[in-house]
Amino acid sequence: MVEEGAAARGTRVLRVEDALKAVDALPDRAGRLRRVLEQALVFGGAALAAAYTPGEDRELLCLAESAGAPRTLYGVRDSYSAAGGSPVAEAHRTGAPVWLGPEEFAGSAGSRRVPSSGFSLAVLPLPGDGGCLLALTERTGGFGPEDRACLERVAEAVVAPAPAETDEGPELRPDAFSLAMDTGRVEVGAEILRLFALTAADFDGRVETLLGLTVPEDLPSLMSVVEADHMSIGDRELEFRVLQPTGPPKWLQLRGRLEPGGDGRPARLVGTVADASTLRPDVTDVARVQRLAAALATAGTVRDVSQAVVAALRRPLRADRIALAELENDRLAVTVLDPPEPDSWPELWRLEWRTEWPDAPVRAMPTLATALREGRAQIWPAGTALEPALADVGPGGLAVLPLSAAGRTAGVCLIGWDAPHDFGPDERALLTASAGLAGQALMRARAFDAEHELVGMLQRQLLPRRLPELPGAVAVARYLPSTAGLELGGDWYDVIPLPDHHVALVIGDVQGHSTGAATLMGQMRTALRAYAVEGHPPDVVVSRANRLLADMGGDLFATCAYVDLDLEEGSAWCVRAGHLPPVLRHPDGTTEIAEAEGGPPLGVVAQAAFPMSPLRLRPGTVIALTTDGLVESADADIDEGMDALAHALAVSDPAHLGLVADALLGNARRSDDVALLLVRYDGTDTHPLRETWTVWRLPEAVRHARRFTHRTLRSWGVPPADTDAVLLVVSELVTNALVHTDGAVRLDLTLVGGRLRVAVADASPRSPVKPTSIGWEATGGRGILLVEAVSAAWGTLPVSGGKQVWSEIALSR
Repeated sequence: MVEEGAAARGTRVLRVEDALKAVDALPDRAGRLRRVLEQALVFGGAALAAAYTPGEDRELLCLAESAGAPRTLYGVRDSYSAAGGSPVAEAHRTGAPVWLGPEEFAGSAGSRRVPSSGFSLAVLPLPGDGGCLLALTERTGGFGPEDRACLERVAEAVVAPAPAETDEGPELRPDAFSLAMDTGRVEVGAEILRLFALTAADFDGRVETLLGLTVPEDLPSLMSVVEADHMSIGDRELEFRVLQPTGPPKWLQLRGRLEPGGDGRPARLVGTVADASTLRPDVTDVARVQRLAAALATAGTVRDVSQAVVAALRRPLRADRIALAELENDRLAVTVLDPPEPDSWPELWRLEWRTEWPDAPVRAMPTLATALREGRAQIWPAGTALEPALADVGPGGLAVLPLSAAGRTAGVCLIGWDAPHDFGPDERALLTASAGLAGQALMRARAFDAEHELVGMLQRQLLPRRLPELPGAVAVARYLPSTAGLELGGDWYDVIPLPDHHVALVIGDVQGHSTGAATLMGQMRTALRAYAVEGHPPDVVVSRANRLLADMGGDLFATCAYVDLDLEEGSAWCVRAGHLPPVLRHPDGTTEIAEAEGGPPLGVVAQAAFPMSPLRLRPGTVIALTTDGLVESADADIDEGMDALAHALAVSDPAHLGLVADALLGNARRSDDVALLLVRYDGTDTHPLRETWTVWRLPEAVRHARRFTHRTLRSWGVPPADTDAVLLVVSELVTNALVHTDGAVRLDLTLVGGRLRVAVADASPRSPVKPTSIGWEATGGRGILLVEAVSAAWGTLPVSGGKQVWSEIALSR
């Protein structure tokens, strides 16, 4: 950092005092506290400033206001116990400032785990008993003497809001609730208790009690409302189901609004819950048809279609047997007999159809042939005179469903009962709807093979052809298409090399299996790669991809897990958007499912928050990222699948990642696409030497930059013969940045493997242009030509809205 002289330091203190006086004179009293905190960012060198005040009961120090970087980036909480061991509590109790460097801050009580890049912390008591001022900086030297003096001036100017007076407010309406977001305590009216089938004596005031009574499939949408970290101020409305002591679940409608905290109070979600059952018809038969439609949507073969129909109809109809056959000219090719045992079927069937795929002419069963010609469902109750081949299929009742589509009969479904069966109108409607869906699915299945090959080629083109070689790590990936339905899916993976020995690991899944899902997958992969290469932090990369998908206005969403791995330090940031967390295999063979906070899927909420969670890796650690097709199936939930994946990873040999990936996919269930990305972090043998200089826009800025560079090269032992070339590049790049751009300018020097990298970052996105020709009378334009002449390589990179111009120089030693 630039060292300031005594006169400049004194000037900075005077400037913060003048700025605070100007803030105090502003008519906007409501925003005064935030404006005061912003002065700690401008003059005190803080990246984050926050004010904490005692709560109503004086037991908690609650966040009143903050300014600067997001608090989640540094693990700063909304409140701290006044009697705890946190630096905030200590400064409040003792009335003395607390100054902590990176080591002390990382180990302080109440702080969350953060990567090892290092932050410095300052906590200063406010005047009287008003609370504390907290400030954080990422600068290597922490808060210097002048920074501390400026922060003290800011703390003296903070006027903490007085604790809010206790106000119980009017009694809740019967259908209203009020949820405290920090504690999970909820007050509910009598009508809400009745809807949840609870009494006042049974309810303990915890929101978890109410969540435990909801249908598990509706929990994710409810959690997105009751989790404050994933919300912004505003209205919320959704419908969900709650379990009842008897009968089907009840549909409820929640309408609420998240109200901000402040003044020592927590944020609250307030609203109403009403019975929505009257707005919905009975969904029993509709749900059966929907489940069949969902199963048929992914059925790619005739046999898949038949099995889906059997699974959807036999148990709900309590049928004793179901047979499905495809109609080929005048013959029936039976695809599924359920139950499959021969003794369960008529003797004629056992004699005529001796194989798993039997076939027989339709003319052998005239009643069946007539039903197929008419093309509509036929139902015969018990006692109807039928030919033996049909009568023995359903002695208690028989239903024949021609499976038709586009005016053609594709096949037939026979459903039989042994005991007399009463066919009600709802059951007849269900059979008719199911026959139409199955017929259309059969027609699609015949065209599946040609489309299967086409979409398979498209899928391979959308995924990376090969993964890059990484310094200090090895990456392998696998993609396994589904055998149910189309091969074309929305699963993807990517490995993106980034500057400064960082790499981004990405895995994601777009909703559905279609060309639309695959197209969206390609767009999301491209967008994430573009935002990552621009130099944005992980949460910004995912947030921008989320806004892009939301703005596209489609009806599909995507999940994603993004890990930014520092190959030098072994630290990483993980961001999840509705996706599975990474699984880590440590060098000692133990495994863990990373505790990474998550946001909603991409494209669901345009302004959603995506928190970053830290990961710490040791050399030899394996990171496993996968999609739900590997860990979820109809007979096992995701938690069981994740535990199984962690166990399989623990017993594997990480020395051969390709074999590990093949073994993990060997147990995959092929009902969905599977993407798997494995990365083994080995660590780098040589750590680069790095130094950074902030270029101030002063008349002698270039001379200061050259002097810093010369001092750095001498400390690194760079030969004098190479120093002149480096100083020339620094002069030209810094001069160009100062002359042709506005805003901050930063100089970075990196030495690794006999190559010195000079990088100058500025706020302008426009890259320098190398002139094609320069006349002898020209007074400028030769700088880039000189840089190119002395550099082994040079170029530009986009960095957070600006750019970085870099040059690599090969040293003689």
